[in-house]
Amino acid sequence: MSGPTLVRRLLVGVMLGVVVYAGFVLFRGYRTIQGQLATFDWSMYALALAMTFGNYCLRFLKWEFYLKRLDVRGVPKLDSFLTFLSGFVLTVTPGKVGEVFKSLVLHETYDVPGARTAPIVVAERLTDLIGIIALVIVGSLGFSGGLVWAGAGAVAVAVVLALVASRSVPDLVVSRMERSQGVIGRLAPKVKTAWESLRTLVAPSALVVPTLLSCVSWALEGLSLYVILLGFHTTPSATLSLFTYSTSQLAGALIPVPGGLGITEGSLEQQLVRLGGIEQAAATSAMILVRIATLWFAVLLGFLALAALRRRHPRLLAAR
Repeated sequence: MSGPTLVRRLLVGVMLGVVVYAGFVLFRGYRTIQGQLATFDWSMYALALAMTFGNYCLRFLKWEFYLKRLDVRGVPKLDSFLTFLSGFVLTVTPGKVGEVFKSLVLHETYDVPGARTAPIVVAERLTDLIGIIALVIVGSLGFSGGLVWAGAGAVAVAVVLALVASRSVPDLVVSRMERSQGVIGRLAPKVKTAWESLRTLVAPSALVVPTLLSCVSWALEGLSLYVILLGFHTTPSATLSLFTYSTSQLAGALIPVPGGLGITEGSLEQQLVRLGGIEQAAATSAMILVRIATLWFAVLLGFLALAALRRRHPRLLAAR
């Protein structure tokens, strides 16, 4: 099976998963939320979608920062933006590692080696974690429990940074791969290139700007929950919204399930009820709407961006 064929089948599987999951959520909450949706102020939802899109625009600036850091040039800004968005087609994967799809797209459109840009996904997730942890800490000033997740996230970040900073472990892995026969031996140069790129991306001088962008971008998504709650005529606090959204995202990121499905939703809904005193029907409705706005909206944008790229580059993912 060719690479493009495998990718296409994977994309079909992701879309089927989206449809099944969305149907399950709507069926589960239909009787609970139908009355709530009848009184919802949909102008607030438009604002929430705009804030979510603002998150993606800021994260695109991170993508551009990393490409420049790796000295990847010659990619027009529009194609770069569409390539960045196309990674969202596989956002429903554990830790969003499927977003490495961007590297495949960049390789097929501008012949940039995939091993060179694939580590960008790791750097993105790392700075996202740092940004979310910062938001959890800020939000936890008025609530308890979030610091546990913040501590777990901080440990995960520290482990990754220590592993990347250490040359002995990666060099040992690469040297053993080089002595191996077959596929493993042939992969050794690509793994070595990927490690070198990752070291460049997570050097201390390269962490400040992306982390600041992550803090602002994820704060926008957290505040999208706030405006959705306002749309249900509740009186939430911005701090509660940031705290519940950030801790739920962190839990979904640290537990290896596709897109944090189930973990993020359950955590978000329960915290809105228990910490925020939000009525159950409103909490369930807000949880469903914010997940559509921040997860499924991204998947939809990813497919639209991929379609636009294929029109601009007809040979992208074409059968060979």
